[in-house]
Amino acid sequence: MPITKYENITLSKQSCVIEECCFINCVLSECHLFYSGGDLEALNCRFENCHWHFRGAALKTMQTLQQIGILKPLPAPVSTPPKAGSQMN
Repeated sequence: MPITKYENITLSKQSCVIEECCFINCVLSECHLFYSGGDLEALNCRFENCHWHFRGAALKTMQTLQQIGILKPLPAPVSTPPKAGSQMN
């Protein structure tokens, strides 16, 4: 699967599936970010008041880390995540 590159952009109040993405010099503000464990790179980026939603392998990893006491419990997931492959504008 190809990596989608975002450079020097600001995303605000959007829902984004961030699998297979590379963010360079970006600001994501008040976004809902959905992550399942695929490739993700963020270089010199800011995530301001974003809500992270973990699914699939990433969710299982987070749950395991909670069970062994490394992480605090996560909030309940959003009921309708964006479809995989949805585009960010």
